[in-house]
Amino acid sequence: MTFLNVPYAEKDEARALGARWNPGRKRWYVPDGVALERFQKWLKEGSSGGRVNSAAAKPVVGANYVELPHACNPFEPCAECAQALAGTPWQQARAALAATVAALGKR
Repeated sequence: MTFLNVPYAEKDEARALGARWNPGRKRWYVPDGVALERFQKWLKEGSSGGRVNSAAAKPVVGANYVELPHACNPFEPCAECAQALAGTPWQQARAALAATVAALGKR
């Protein structure tokens, strides 16, 4: 599936073209096997992904957000996502959090 950046005001248009809503990720997507040509205006190349503030049409993500290729839990080991997260600010923030939790546990 290919995720789209569809503002709320354009959701009906995206649906009419064949886009579907993913309630888990709260994003519109194009199902596998459907041509992407009709969805070009919502396929922002180089976009960081994530949720979109429909009113402002701006991505709403944390500072350490990393778009993962599939819907796994980034807090549990995943061989497929390990390479995508390696060296990212997200991984550094997670390591810092783990260190803080370990230090608090020693008290």
